[in-house]
Amino acid sequence: MGFIKEFTDFAVKGNALDLAVGVIIGAAFGKVVNSIVTDIFMPPLGWAIGGVNFNELQWIIKPAVEAKDGVAAQAAVAIKYGTFLDTVIQFLIIAFSVFIAIRFINKLSSLRDLEELRKLTAIAERATDRVAGAAGLTDYKPKS
Repeated sequence: MGFIKEFTDFAVKGNALDLAVGVIIGAAFGKVVNSIVTDIFMPPLGWAIGGVNFNELQWIIKPAVEAKDGVAAQAAVAIKYGTFLDTVIQFLIIAFSVFIAIRFINKLSSLRDLEELRKLTAIAERATDRVAGAAGLTDYKPKS
C-alpha cells in the first residue's frame, strides 16, 4: 500500500499537475505552429520563389519500383528536404516564442524582486529609526 500512496502523493502535487498542463498546452501550441507554418507561411513563400510546394521537395535516391498493373510495388527512397525545411521553421517559431515568454517572465520576476527589495529596505529603515530612538541617540536623524 505504501507504493500506491507514494504515487498518488506525487501525482497530486502541484509540480506534477503543472507539468501535465504544460505538456498539454505545449502539444496544442505545437499543432497551432504547425498549421501556421504549413498552411499559412509556406504556401506564399513557395509561390514567391516560383510556385514551389515545399512538401514535394525531395531528392530521390532510388525510384519507386512499379508492378505490372501500375501500382508501386516498392516506394521510392527519397530525402524529403522540403519537409525538413518546414520542420526547421516550426522549430524556430516555437523557440522564439518560448524565448519571448521566458524573457517576459524574467522581467516580471525582476520587477517583483525589486519591489520586495524596496519593502525590505523600508522595514530596515523603520527598525533602524526605532532602535536609534530607543537607544537615545540624539545625533541620529531618521530618514522620514
